[in-house]
Amino acid sequence: MAHIARKRFGQHFLSDGGIIDAIVQEIAPQPGDAMVEIGPGLAALTQPLVERLGRLTVVELDRDLARRLRDHPQLDVIESDVLKVDFAELAARFPTPLRVVGNLPYNISTPILFHLLGFAHLIADQHFMLQKEVIDRMVARPATSDYSRLSVMLQWRYRMENVLFVPPESFDPPPRVDSAVVRMVPLAQPPAVDAGRLGEIVQVAFSQRRKIMRHTLGKWLDAHGFAGEFDAQRRAEEVPVAEYVALAQAVPPESK
Repeated sequence: MAHIARKRFGQHFLSDGGIIDAIVQEIAPQPGDAMVEIGPGLAALTQPLVERLGRLTVVELDRDLARRLRDHPQLDVIESDVLKVDFAELAARFPTPLRVVGNLPYNISTPILFHLLGFAHLIADQHFMLQKEVIDRMVARPATSDYSRLSVMLQWRYRMENVLFVPPESFDPPPRVDSAVVRMVPLAQPPAVDAGRLGEIVQVAFSQRRKIMRHTLGKWLDAHGFAGEFDAQRRAEEVPVAEYVALAQAVPPESK
């Protein structure tokens, strides 16, 4: 029986053979790679991947789809919400860093990206299909309208590039937005910084992104004992990633 896409899971199944081939070419799977696919769905991408890999681990929330996937002898199926998957535990099963791929559910793509951020040191690379406007924000440069909290938090930890445009008609059912594929490669030596503190600073900065930061991040820095120099007469989008990281490094730690 044909599987009907479930709106609550944000399901849009990739069906364009040419696009599938192009994505696989960008991923460039090699036999024996420790690869994990998030949201395999109807296995459109899963099948060509596992043919090249030999074995593939997949994370699928939909119970009916997970049952179907278990019939494939070369798949290790984790039936779970990906936000609950411990990728450190998963990485411990393999001798090499993880390669993570997937057509991410658009309704929770940002939480998934932040969840994986905590495991970046265990990951070789990530290739994700996402809403194009999300990828535009991920790779945005400072002083542009797309530059955001997501830009800063991911660029601190990854080198990223938009590698493929995917139109709505490549899916069944077609989404109402354009899609794209992003390549994310964790930086070998990212700046050492407390991710929670960086995240707090960036969230405060972008809380009123159209306004000068004097009354948002400026006040937060004063309240947290920052004694250095920071030009708060700017908007959040004007501050480069390196400067946010330097702030997070310079603010005194919380007293216990």
